Amino acid sequence: MRTFSTNVQNVLDGETIQFFYLIKLEFSSDYFFTSYNSDIPYDGDTYLSDGGLVEFDSPSLNSVVDREAYKIVIADQVNEMLSEFRLGVVGKVIEVRVGFLDSNGVPMTDPEDVILIYRGFVDSPSVSNDFEQKLAIIEGTSPMSDLDAINDFISSKDGMDQVSATDTSFDSIFKDNEVLIKWGKV
Repeated sequence: MRTFSTNVQNVLDGETIQFFYLIKLEFSSDYFFTSYNSDIPYDGDTYLSDGGLVEFDSPSLNSVVDREAYKIVIADQVNEMLSEFRLGVVGKVIEVRVGFLDSNGVPMTDPEDVILIYRGFVDSPSVSNDFEQKLAIIEGTSPMSDLDAINDFISSKDGMDQVSATDTSFDSIFKDNEVLIKWGKV
């Protein structure tokens, strides 16, 4: 069960819950976006409200194992994201956090009051250009994406040497070795 700070628990127990998102992209440069209407300093970085964040997925809790990916859409009028995509962003880190506004409407930015809701890696970046707007679409991996992973393992001395040069368990795997096993009662 997830536990929350006292401040967050007080907000969650209230009648109205106001929140904002903090999105960090760790590419060749780090990018910081917020859904709040002004910039938010958090943990030594400034999350920009006018950084071009257009759309992002809301967090979801499922009782079913699925491969739903996390999607972020950013306006990319100056080709900054396109340049990053060309440098290669697949496998780079995406972090999404949610913060809350206190009863006075002030963002609570203490790290214990901000909740990490998604941490994953870029899976498939793309750019959509319809001549009215250019959008960078970043799809993050699903937590279940590794279920489809195929890992080959070669059952030979040379295959084991790639894993550990000191392991001798496969040294005689292809040799004709006769083993006499006594079966049953002796």
